[in-house]
Amino acid sequence: MSIGKEQVCILIPTLNEAPTIGTLIHDFNDLGFYNILVIDGNSTDATRQIAGDAGARVILQRGKGKGTAIIEAFSLINEPFILMIDGDGTYLPEDAEPMLAPLFSGADQVIGDRLTEENRASFSMLNYFGNQILNRLFKIAHGSYLNDILSGYRAFTIESIHQLRLHETGFGIETEISAEAVRNQHTIHIVPVRYRKRSGSPTKLNPFHDGLKITTTMYRLAKKNNPLFYFGLIGVIIFLGGIITGSYVIYEWLHQIDHIPLSILTVLLIISGFQIFMFGILSNVTLALHRDIMREIQSLRGEMKGQKK
Repeated sequence: MSIGKEQVCILIPTLNEAPTIGTLIHDFNDLGFYNILVIDGNSTDATRQIAGDAGARVILQRGKGKGTAIIEAFSLINEPFILMIDGDGTYLPEDAEPMLAPLFSGADQVIGDRLTEENRASFSMLNYFGNQILNRLFKIAHGSYLNDILSGYRAFTIESIHQLRLHETGFGIETEISAEAVRNQHTIHIVPVRYRKRSGSPTKLNPFHDGLKITTTMYRLAKKNNPLFYFGLIGVIIFLGGIITGSYVIYEWLHQIDHIPLSILTVLLIISGFQIFMFGILSNVTLALHRDIMREIQSLRGEMKGQKK
């Protein structure tokens, strides 16, 4: 059995994708997917015209940024399944059915994994290893290794979308979607997909600037998913600052030089760092308790629905 294609909305966020958007839409049509929503970020080329002529529903997003476009598009979709794909032609529509299949089997979300050995030649060395580092940082910060958190090829059930609390306006949206999925304990499947080098238009990602923004987004979101990591890192940094200043104070004291103000600062740093670290531990315990309670509530709701049937 498979998902009925009329139940699937193909979501394509675009910005100046005129060289590829028409072919992408026609390829989906050839596969039987006709419900296609293009949300455009004020392209200055013919993207919207080409997409409309190809038969897609075209929406001009209200704000700026990929995240803003995706959040707005999610609010416009009513179909039970969503397949999201970048409009730059790097992902293949032929991988749509493998991406959608896990949703029919009970998955909440599916991530298309680009970082396979078969796709290695499509990445620059910097891009490939940058993605690997970000995936491992996500594992540390959020406790789950999702193979490719920055993938632009994803599938969702509409119920899982309604549970996400999304606010990121830019390229951090994929990271936020991944973090929210982990926080909501969604069933996430990873499906290897083919990935081609971008052609026709230059990449909009700056490896260093956007990489830093994604990293800071990842860390900030950890406050809800892994407070021990979030507060613990702050506490450890402050504590180490106290150790460094304390080492200097002791060194100077051995040479009969007193630093009273610096000694006070050292004590404050060590105590503050320790307290913040302990706050992280307490927050983690509270979060674990909250998750247990939510699991019990969901279990009771399931039992009550079963009894009503």
